[in-house]
Amino acid sequence: MPWGAITIDQLEPSSWLVVATGVAALAAVLLDGVWRWSRNLVTIVHEGGHAVAALLTGRRLTGIRLHSDTSGLTLSVGRPSGPGMVVTAAAGYLSPSLVGLAGVALLAADQVTVMLWGAAAVLTGMLVMIRNAYGALVLVVAGVAVVGVSLYASPDVQAGFGYAVTWFLLLGAVRPVVELWRQRRHHEGRYSDAAQLAHLTHLHTSVWVGLFWLATLGALALGGFLLLT
Repeated sequence: MPWGAITIDQLEPSSWLVVATGVAALAAVLLDGVWRWSRNLVTIVHEGGHAVAALLTGRRLTGIRLHSDTSGLTLSVGRPSGPGMVVTAAAGYLSPSLVGLAGVALLAADQVTVMLWGAAAVLTGMLVMIRNAYGALVLVVAGVAVVGVSLYASPDVQAGFGYAVTWFLLLGAVRPVVELWRQRRHHEGRYSDAAQLAHLTHLHTSVWVGLFWLATLGALALGGFLLLT
């Protein structure tokens, strides 16, 4: 087909939905004023990743905290070193990307409802373990939004919501790693996940930051390609 024959009219509505939600998600990540609030979603997934990894590696989860500065803390009891602790510490920065890729797979299989109810179940589980008022508020607001969309929104709105959240997690996973790198360069973040991993594995903090960087960018490239094709 000659290039001149390709027109905007030939793009399917679903293509517009994917592109529009991707642009909106990118704005939510790049605009500092919006990111100040939207980052809470990344923090929820980050701390949820720590919690799930702790449980899967046999540690006992004791509490989760989400703070108004969009930082968070997940506490678990178990061996202070070893593979389980390494996996638990590494899971935070990787979780938004992994959840974003899971969203891509569910969207490809037209399972938006499964995505929404799965998110609601995770938020409920985290709410049981939350240990501060702000964290409880954030989880309740997120849960109400997810349940509201799943129960009352039209299929098109549900799809748009699913694409927007998936794009946001893939894109939003990258910015915290950039912020972590800046903290490391300014000798901050001494208590970060990367610093904890450096202590556990004797690999320099910058190695872990680099691994997070490669993983999140790789997930964004793969997820973006699958969403747009």
